[in-house]
Amino acid sequence: MTKSVVNDAVNVKVTLRHSNNHTDIEEYARNAVLMLTRVFPGIISCHVILDHQKNDFEKNKLAEITVHVPQNVFVAKEAGAAYEPAIDTCVEALNRQLLRYKEKTQ
Repeated sequence: MTKSVVNDAVNVKVTLRHSNNHTDIEEYARNAVLMLTRVFPGIISCHVILDHQKNDFEKNKLAEITVHVPQNVFVAKEAGAAYEPAIDTCVEALNRQLLRYKEKTQ
């Protein structure tokens, strides 16, 4: 199930795999990703993939976030016991990547 929302010229697409409809998790992921525009306002689009793995019992929630900026793509992946910490870890990693990229391009 994939939902796409355009907000302030940033296209945020959230995909849920092997999971039921979780609108609160989708909204949490969307808001977390939109925080990255404060660090780097040139983000074109973001794709959040939330996956539930049935064969792993401890870290069965996977989050993968892909951020497209002009001439570059940044990716962060994390597994955890819940979606929220995995999303937060991915956003922190992308925050560091975007800051490095911003310093490099200035």
